[in-house]
Amino acid sequence: MTSTGEQVFDWIDARADERRRAGLTRQLRPRRADSTLLDLAGNDYLGLSRDKRVSGAAAAAALRWGAGSTGSRLVTGTTELHTELEHSLATFCGAQAALVFSSGFAANLGAITALSGKGSAIVTDAYIHASLIDGCRLSRADIAVMQHGDAAAIKRALETRRTEHALVVTDSVFSVDGDLAPLPQLAAACRDHKAGLLVDDAHGFGVLGEGGRGAVAEAGLIKEPNVITTITLSKSLGAQGGAVLGPRRVIRHLLETARTFIFDTGLAPASAAAALAALNVLREEPDRPSRVRDVAATLAFRLKDAGFRVTVPDAAVISVQAPSPEAALQWAEECRAAGVWVGCFRPPSVPDKISRLRLTARADLTDADVDRAVDVITRCAPTGAS
Repeated sequence: MTSTGEQVFDWIDARADERRRAGLTRQLRPRRADSTLLDLAGNDYLGLSRDKRVSGAAAAAALRWGAGSTGSRLVTGTTELHTELEHSLATFCGAQAALVFSSGFAANLGAITALSGKGSAIVTDAYIHASLIDGCRLSRADIAVMQHGDAAAIKRALETRRTEHALVVTDSVFSVDGDLAPLPQLAAACRDHKAGLLVDDAHGFGVLGEGGRGAVAEAGLIKEPNVITTITLSKSLGAQGGAVLGPRRVIRHLLETARTFIFDTGLAPASAAAALAALNVLREEPDRPSRVRDVAATLAFRLKDAGFRVTVPDAAVISVQAPSPEAALQWAEECRAAGVWVGCFRPPSVPDKISRLRLTARADLTDADVDRAVDVITRCAPTGAS
């Protein structure tokens, strides 16, 4: 006889069956340290995660400071490395100050919830990242979601809001198709209507702007008093963690009120050291961002020329449409079997419900790597992909 307790989570099995029928099951795929796969799925845009200057700095920091930070940032979790990293990030990007979080997800949640709340308004692009969506939900603010890329609609929403305080939330480079938000227009609307602008520059930092300073800096907005930028340290810098950059008073406010900062264990010293080392490499080798953009543009052009439906990349992300979720999954699996690891995005991860391969360019990819990737993706393509 089945006990009452055993029936409590029966609904989970029903949901799993629904995902299975829709071809939307997911699984973990452990990556081997000695893998020979050509990686076009990860976000190591500048090819720094395995750079010995970066990994060596992480190893040295772990030996000196220990494996973890031992506590929250406001207790024992702040080391000299964290302070140096915050100063270096702010100086590099041109912001007044920075605050480092344990992840980019935590940075977005902390920033949005601390800069909004009940009785305020949030206006967002429809395609913002999940971490931004969750931050908006947790904020208890009045939320208006506008059509993707429609700066005029966001401006109208600001004009007609009934609250005194408002925050516009957007990605700089959207993570699925790799297109760029209309940041200058959004900033103008925010200035005209006394609103803050929070930009998640996770996919722009290290790829766009002079020397990789990011999309917000490239748009000339990094010093604006009403603009806040969030970044991740796990993409272009090849490390782990996140950060918020902005006016000094905003950063001070986050330090005292952002729950994902106050109540979370601080970023591990090894990750802070790795990010610092990667930032130094970026300073010393400022051509890496232009190289990753060139690789992305070449991949997109050649795949489009082969007949696929491909987005025009504004940064390092390329999207290749697939005819169905099942076809996308099979395509990705066959590419992997042929030695090329590509991302596979399916609903509900994609807001437009169109399944696709998601490719990410890297600065350390060679011309031969690009040739190999195009050949494998083309050979493994399912019927209806082109």
